[in-house]
Amino acid sequence: MSVDARGRPIRRRLALLAAVETVLLVAALIAAGIALNNLTEARTRLLDVVAPQRLAAIQLSTALLNQESGVRGYQLGRQPAFLVPYTDGMRSQADAVAQLRQLGAAPGTRIGDDLDAVLRAATAWQAAAAPTIAPGAPPVTADQVERGRTLFVDVRRALDAQLDHLAALRDSGRSDLDAAARFLNAMFVVVGALVLVLFAMLFLGLRQVVTRPILRLAAEVRRVADSDIHHPVSGSGPREIAQLGADVEAMRQRILDEVAELEQAHALLDRRTREAEETNAMLDRRTREAEETNAMLDRRTRELERSNADLEQFAYVASHDLQEPLRKVASFCQLLQRRYQGLLDERGEQYIEYAVDGAKRMQTLINDLLAFSRVGRKPGEHVVADAGALVDDAIANLEVALSLSGGKVSRGDLPEVRVEPALMTAVFQNLIGNALKFKGEAPPEVRVTAERDGGDWVFSVTDNGIGIDAEYAERVFALFQRLHTRSAYPGTGIGLALCRRIVEHHGGRIWLDTEAADTTFRFTLPALEDEGTA
Repeated sequence: MSVDARGRPIRRRLALLAAVETVLLVAALIAAGIALNNLTEARTRLLDVVAPQRLAAIQLSTALLNQESGVRGYQLGRQPAFLVPYTDGMRSQADAVAQLRQLGAAPGTRIGDDLDAVLRAATAWQAAAAPTIAPGAPPVTADQVERGRTLFVDVRRALDAQLDHLAALRDSGRSDLDAAARFLNAMFVVVGALVLVLFAMLFLGLRQVVTRPILRLAAEVRRVADSDIHHPVSGSGPREIAQLGADVEAMRQRILDEVAELEQAHALLDRRTREAEETNAMLDRRTREAEETNAMLDRRTRELERSNADLEQFAYVASHDLQEPLRKVASFCQLLQRRYQGLLDERGEQYIEYAVDGAKRMQTLINDLLAFSRVGRKPGEHVVADAGALVDDAIANLEVALSLSGGKVSRGDLPEVRVEPALMTAVFQNLIGNALKFKGEAPPEVRVTAERDGGDWVFSVTDNGIGIDAEYAERVFALFQRLHTRSAYPGTGIGLALCRRIVEHHGGRIWLDTEAADTTFRFTLPALEDEGTA
């Protein structure tokens, strides 16, 4: 059978159509790329320059307001503690000014001029306020107060002008971003229209050039397949369709030659079928074994549930039945101490003090054990919480210890994490409390910070205390492990073990950083998913 060589190849017809459409699509895509570049530049300018500038300006405004409130509080109360907002505000002011300079607030620019105006007004107010807060300064006069108020009004005006200009820049950036987005959408519409036109042209061309010749060839193939296997097959139309008809005819001849081999194939199929049946029998046996394994796992699960119920009952007994006798012992020993004080010799009174102290320490030990055993047994709701707020709660709980030790606790910017707030507050409270307890000769200074490490936040609690030798880096997290005598430092030795259990309950880990210069405990918490995406 000869193949019609006069038909024009399909690929040549399609190539011409594709060339025209490609030119149009490339032009549209280039325009879309330009629009996308404009959109990216507008978004980068808005998000990476204008928005950080506005945040830094707000930080600067907050720092100056904190300074003003600290000065006013000190002028009224004359207490050194009232100057803490002022000193913190000075540091925050320096950080905000440095960040604005890095973001382009150079002298000669509009943002730089606004910043210079704020700094001039702030410097004038700070110079007027400095004599009133100096050590040993006389009480502030009404004229000084009025002058400070007038100068700070100038500071507020400069801050308002700076924020207004930044708001105008933000609005301008948003307008540019919207315009770039509209242009990009228009380009996408053009590209979509061109694609639709291409599909329509392809559909009509393929229907005329390809579909009809293929349908004729298919009719001949169905005739061979249904009844007349000896009917010859030929194709017409484009060169490829004619070649396809020739290939189908060759296949028909080859099928006739291969019919004789079908019997051998059937025999091979029978043998493979028997092998498959044997395999199925083996699978059935493995399935029964898996069912038996599942039944054993169910039995072990029920035993574990019964064990958990027994542990809950033990916790109840420990919290009620065991503590009641201890409370009675402590109460009656205290009654003996008050009733017979001065009647017993020194050894007798010492014995009573030992009994009271032992009962109280036993109660504390039982309460700590209960807290340790309940972590993770009845988990509470994990919510997104501000770690900075949790640290502030822990510091508030340690207010008495801070006052007695003369210590100071500071923290950096802490992230939001998904935790049980009560448990995570206990972790911060234990770590900060240990830093206040195991202090050196100097007043304790504690610093709480956090930094991102892949998919986790790494929190650090650093202090200037007596330190821990590297050989005890793991031992301190064991239950009831103490490195000092009870007379030197009080406690039950459960605090760090409780911290490890809580952190691991939240999917993190905790350790003592033996390479740090000061005593540093670090622990990890998983970062929020939206933070990783951002």
